[in-house]
Amino acid sequence: MIRPLTSHTGAEVVGLDLTEPLDDALRDRLNRAFIEHSVLVFRDQHLSPHQLLSAVQLFGEVFPQHNTRFALPECPQIHYISNQDFFPDGKRYIPGEGYHTDHSNAAEPPKATVLHAVQLPDHGGDTQFVNMHRAYETLPPAISARIDDLRAVHVYQSRHSERKLMGLSDAARQKVPDAVVHPLVRTHPESGRKAIYLNPIRIEGLLGMEECDALALLDDLLAHATQPQYEYRHRWRQGDLVMWDNRCLLHKANGDYDMRQVRYLYRIMLKGDVPV
Repeated sequence: MIRPLTSHTGAEVVGLDLTEPLDDALRDRLNRAFIEHSVLVFRDQHLSPHQLLSAVQLFGEVFPQHNTRFALPECPQIHYISNQDFFPDGKRYIPGEGYHTDHSNAAEPPKATVLHAVQLPDHGGDTQFVNMHRAYETLPPAISARIDDLRAVHVYQSRHSERKLMGLSDAARQKVPDAVVHPLVRTHPESGRKAIYLNPIRIEGLLGMEECDALALLDDLLAHATQPQYEYRHRWRQGDLVMWDNRCLLHKANGDYDMRQVRYLYRIMLKGDVPV
């Protein structure tokens, strides 16, 4: 059964065991639901890394994640998300802070990210999603006309970002482009809908625009997009598997929980295409 979670974003899939084979009709139904709802929440899954790898390939090919320090030794295509890692200066690293879309600094960014809850704190740690289709469609016409043809420069970490990322190893950095250029408004390759495609963590600037003007515009777009009416807030349960569409959503993790409690999830991404 597939049940919408809001009027615009998110659907819950219940009564399905992802360790069992899916027939073509059900696979097609799930893929259609993913395009329609942008977030799918599969309840009560308890998957090993290899089972997770097998399950998500029903939806596409695996995208190689950038920071291999988080890869699971027994299944390197799966990475972990944890609140138990620290920067070299001793500050705790909270993955996913601040609104962003994953790995937009790739020439072909991942179409989807999947998280599977392994261990959760008693309270908090929600993930917030905002629908960038809806945000674009509700822009004043003058603003949408202004941004339709703009292009943004994406890097591993923007010098304007308030969030600090964990550094890449030399080997990993060689596989990541220094910079890529993507449209600020992209068209979804399957639905045909337009969405604002921004990433405060990765965008270094807008082509042909002065830095101060570009940053002001990006701030305004982010403020518009992150209004409550565009949001689905996911409150995690043990065994949740959540898959979301990076092509039309921003998301962020909340570090509002007792850091003495472990938050640990598996993460895997699926290949996308060149944003247009």
